[in-house]
Amino acid sequence: MADKPDMGRRFDKVLKKTETQEKNTLPTKEAIEQEKRSEVS
Repeated sequence: MADKPDMGRRFDKVLKKTETQEKNTLPTKEAIEQEKRSEVS
């Protein structure tokens, strides 16, 4: 087992820092009203 490389250290060098951007758009009031009207019909 001593002959295996330390994978944790190897990955630290390979992984790059990335920035995450959340895209969680909420529907507008108009979209909600339109959806409610289409469910009733």
